[in-house]
Amino acid sequence: MVNILDTDIKFLQGVGPKRAELLLKELGISTFRDMLYTFPYRYADRSKFYSISEIDSSNVYIQIRGKITKIAIVGEKRGRRLVANFTDGTGYIELVFFQGIKWMQEKLKIGPEYIVFGKPSIFNQGYNLVHPEVDLATSEVPGMAGVMIGIYSSTEKLRGGGIGNKVFSKLQATLLTLVIDKMEETLPEYIISIKQMCSIQYALQNIHFPTDVQALDRAQRRLKFEELFYLQLSLLKQKSIRSRNSSGVLFKKIGNSFNMTYSHLPFPLTGAQKRVLKEIRTDVVSGRQMNRLLQGDVGSGKTLVAILSALMAVDNGYQACIMAPTEVLANQHYNGVYKFIEGTGVKVALLTGNTKTKERKEIHAGLEDGTINIIFGTHALIEDTVQFKNLGLAVIDEQHRFGVDQRSKLWSKSQIAPHILVMTATPIPRTLAMTLYGDLDVSVIDELPPGRKPIKTVHWTENNRGMMYQFLKKEIKAGRQVFIVYPLIKESEKMDYKNLEDGYMAITEEFPAPEYVTAVVHGQQKAENKAYDMDLFAKGRAHILVATSVIEVGVDIPNASVMVIESAERFGLSQLHQLRGRVGRGADNSYCILMTGYKLSSESRQRIELMCSTSDGFELAEADLKMRGPGDFEGTRQSGLAVELHIANLGTDTHILEEARNLGNVILEKDPLLESHENAILERQLGNMRVEMKDYSKIS
Repeated sequence: MVNILDTDIKFLQGVGPKRAELLLKELGISTFRDMLYTFPYRYADRSKFYSISEIDSSNVYIQIRGKITKIAIVGEKRGRRLVANFTDGTGYIELVFFQGIKWMQEKLKIGPEYIVFGKPSIFNQGYNLVHPEVDLATSEVPGMAGVMIGIYSSTEKLRGGGIGNKVFSKLQATLLTLVIDKMEETLPEYIISIKQMCSIQYALQNIHFPTDVQALDRAQRRLKFEELFYLQLSLLKQKSIRSRNSSGVLFKKIGNSFNMTYSHLPFPLTGAQKRVLKEIRTDVVSGRQMNRLLQGDVGSGKTLVAILSALMAVDNGYQACIMAPTEVLANQHYNGVYKFIEGTGVKVALLTGNTKTKERKEIHAGLEDGTINIIFGTHALIEDTVQFKNLGLAVIDEQHRFGVDQRSKLWSKSQIAPHILVMTATPIPRTLAMTLYGDLDVSVIDELPPGRKPIKTVHWTENNRGMMYQFLKKEIKAGRQVFIVYPLIKESEKMDYKNLEDGYMAITEEFPAPEYVTAVVHGQQKAENKAYDMDLFAKGRAHILVATSVIEVGVDIPNASVMVIESAERFGLSQLHQLRGRVGRGADNSYCILMTGYKLSSESRQRIELMCSTSDGFELAEADLKMRGPGDFEGTRQSGLAVELHIANLGTDTHILEEARNLGNVILEKDPLLESHENAILERQLGNMRVEMKDYSKIS
């Protein structure tokens, strides 16, 4: 039986083929269900009327009652617009229309009383309303029952195509009338009863057209809970199935390679590193496949944990691979490993896009016959030509840079499912970790190695530039090195590339050769040039490294004591924190200087102030999530939530998420496969909502 919610949106009265195309392109709406689950992002109170004299810049939406005194078409070509002067006796405001000029000219008349609703903006030192809703005061506004009006996300193209907020609301009203009585309940009765929630029909009616604030609260709570509940249920069900069905390779012993390396470490492991190694050890002797996420702030020692875990695999006759997102990071892991495993007889290799053909063939052969024990590399490791003899452990570093499909290719290279350890230095807030990685076990290294000094972070603007240059010269004179980073949103953006070029020229003028040596690294360089400049800086032969955020991960220069971040307002908190972590790796005092313009948005200022006030990556990550939402949180988009969130907010709905996860756990403990009659709805909804992802239960 076909569900009415799967009907093509073009068949909804008032839509048709042309508008359907627009709705799909602009908002991704293709069916009745998509439309119904497109919720208002805020609500306006239509019970209140403002007088024009009390309008100020803090008003988001206003409703006024008055008359039009003059109508005129002004401007030419693109600037052509219809302007209507409007008054309520306390002042004047302009109503401005750039689209549908002819239609509005016929609709609007001088004399009658109108009700106008819109968002005020300032133009030529006065207020205007661009494309407001205008209705005769005597007529009833269609689809606007109740006094709280939903405001939906929109675009210029939608408004230009005649789908403004009023039309969108009217379409929702038409849709609700059509489907509300045919809607089937989407949660079992026992959950609705336990959680004392409203029905799905009540929730959908009142999310679009709330009768009052209490009705809206009930609707929002029901819909948020349901969204987060099904997301968690999907992840927990996968984890449950995997833990019962997936057998993992056994690393029965701790052998010579591990013991030799461990006993010759030049420093003791932190308590947190020891705890995580113990958790990994428990996993690899359990007979089940390990799927563990390892979180640790910048410099907390995750790489060493990964190497020791790889040695557990080697000691038990298996191979290990450590995959990194960039060549810089893969190279660093590879070069850094020698000092730890020297003398153990363990053979390691490096495979990247730049590995020469002859060497590549030798590596392929060594992986196939098992003579290479540990392989480091980039995405080159997942190419079809790479095959292992017996891969026992796959470590994916900075995992948010790899799509799930890419990671699954690693798993397919082994006869038996290898143990999986995914690592990130981007601290992930608990709610986001529960959502993105709800099917993984999570370990956290929450302790920095002894001797690491906190990095002093300051915010300077253009008028401090001279002072900043003097400070850098002082640090260089004391034998330190300096990073200067410019924003690069996408590596092909010419504007940002030019920004770095100009910066490089300014730096070389201020720090002239031969007294100062300046290296440069960015994404548009040839690999050999990038490697040469990076090496110059790494070996201490260059005083300054001018770079884009390509150096965000994978650069370990203990002698670098200053990180200057230009246009710091253009970076997110998470990225700023990652960049700051490139310094403070030696015994010297380290500094991070955030350079910005004079004018900052309130959000940018908040980010910069947070950076200066705390060095706790998890605290910053929580703040970032609250400020920007999960969609913008670095890497989450490509990792992919199991379901698109329409209404829940991972930054603010923590308690609902935990409630939903706890209930999911209780249900699956009693009924792991959701086979009971009372849980039939749950099994059906997981399918209907397409919450079940591909079966990635063997990877991460």
